[in-house]
Amino acid sequence: MLQRLIPVLLLILCLTASPFTALRASAASAGSSVSAAGPSRIDAVLLIDVSNSMNKSDKNNIAGEAMKMFIDMLSTQGDKVGIVAYTDKVQREKALLEIGSAGDKQDLKDFIDGLNRGPYTDIAVGMEEAVKVLQNGSDPSHEPMIVMLADGNNDLDEASGRTQSQSDQELSAAVDAAKQKGYPVYTIGLNADGKLNKDILAGLSAETGGKSFTTNSADDLPQILSEIFASHLKLKIVPVQSITADGSFQEVTVNVPNSSVLEANISIMSAQPVTAKLTDPSGKEVAIPSDDVLLSKSSTYSLIKLLSPEQGDWKLQVKGVPKDKIDINLVFNYDLELKIEALPSAAYKKGDTIDIVSHLYSNGAQVTLSNLYQDMNAVLLATDLDTGTVEEIPLDNSGPEFKGAFEIKESHNYELKVRAEESSFYRESDVLKIDAKTGAVSTAPATGGGTTGEEPLQPKESSNTLYFIIGGVLLLLIAAAVYMLRKQANRGFVGQMVVEVLDGNTGEKTYPQYKKLSGFRGKFTLHQLLQLAPELKESEKVIFTPGKNDRLLLRSSEGITVERSGRAADASRGLELKSGDRVSVPLQTVDKTILLEFLI
Repeated sequence: MLQRLIPVLLLILCLTASPFTALRASAASAGSSVSAAGPSRIDAVLLIDVSNSMNKSDKNNIAGEAMKMFIDMLSTQGDKVGIVAYTDKVQREKALLEIGSAGDKQDLKDFIDGLNRGPYTDIAVGMEEAVKVLQNGSDPSHEPMIVMLADGNNDLDEASGRTQSQSDQELSAAVDAAKQKGYPVYTIGLNADGKLNKDILAGLSAETGGKSFTTNSADDLPQILSEIFASHLKLKIVPVQSITADGSFQEVTVNVPNSSVLEANISIMSAQPVTAKLTDPSGKEVAIPSDDVLLSKSSTYSLIKLLSPEQGDWKLQVKGVPKDKIDINLVFNYDLELKIEALPSAAYKKGDTIDIVSHLYSNGAQVTLSNLYQDMNAVLLATDLDTGTVEEIPLDNSGPEFKGAFEIKESHNYELKVRAEESSFYRESDVLKIDAKTGAVSTAPATGGGTTGEEPLQPKESSNTLYFIIGGVLLLLIAAAVYMLRKQANRGFVGQMVVEVLDGNTGEKTYPQYKKLSGFRGKFTLHQLLQLAPELKESEKVIFTPGKNDRLLLRSSEGITVERSGRAADASRGLELKSGDRVSVPLQTVDKTILLEFLI
């Protein structure tokens, strides 16, 4: 019923569209603000070449360490990570998993440890799949990215008939798709054998707006990953001194500049084991790890993550093996947005002066601490779209705001945005678009992650009150209908699934794996739950959707049998599973059976 109603409502809305531009103008002049996106979350796909050539170009498994360190640097909750491991085909794949706990991060790292090498290489296959993973699971409000670890070389299987020309065409198409979707590709070239194809990796990054790095040593990882994070989330790397260990505790200072720091990531890279102590600004020693201090370690790095740390100077003491070089990097993550406040007028022309006021927001609330503004430099970037010239106007930061003025000198189109920065981060506001030819004002996100307010704002017409009311009611009806449909399509899941795989030839059963379902929305396949192992592709025909009362509905298509209590069950119309129910799915193409238990 709702689906039939929506086109009718949209048609009526189109016929009464003109009053809404005035309504938006009225709202703008009433004091609403032009806002930037909320605190950034990352949706990342880690793309790794696992061909046999990596045994030489990455003989020390730098790629594995880099992926684990990347995962450790992510926020404790909210970011999403997927993994694609490729040769000349997709060897293993993990759909985007939303991180909600330390266990989720460990699951991802365990998946990385289970990756195996294979023959041949085709970069196009990996890139194409990484783009698909983001397309299928990325949150529109998150910052998508691809981090690629490879040597950049192709090694095609001649017996398959695949040509380099075909691979190049598919790679070009995948890169075009990444550009259109706004997926920057950050490449880390692995060059242990000196045969790195640097140009192709640099080209992938340049075309998509990412960055390219090269390394043959795990020592470079903290700097590389810190730069990737900094570039993607508008942060800056804070330099921390390196240490040559002397066998005793050596002290460095970690300054937390303000109370808006969500997380401080301190990475310690050393070829030998290190011991660390931490003291907060009050002089009290803090245990590592503890409730607000997380510790992640591998064979090559330690990562200390401070959660909502107190402002001030923290003292980090590090003890290492004498003469060992210890590198330390620091990256902060902030809960800060920058917004341009609503303009006093809805239309501007040549000769007018626009007063600009911009504020910082933390957790949705305006920041009123003058010292935070005074520690930052802010400018208004005014771009004349007709001539391409950019004027940089310093803004006053003496109070709890950034303010200044821009004079419209010509009847041209302009884009205005505010940029504010300090030593550890920068922020940019949304873009204000001024059409001095027509007087129209509109806004667009600074990140390019979609469009808002593309229609010009026009002066309010007092005679349209009735249209406003009718239009408002229609908007509410449409919003309610769309909300209900989206809610149905994006319902979440509860509980977890216990998964075991029984080998029919050997009788061996894998160790139970506990798969949390909260990261899925709307539906997921058994193939996704099994981390998309290629040999189990047949399991794509088993689909799960949310049921009522925290239950799960399992549907299977023709050719797939689902058994419950040893008997075949009819799952074609939906088999309801409650907590504690067990089912098995025998696969036909491989002699294996998937054993499932649903738990809440």
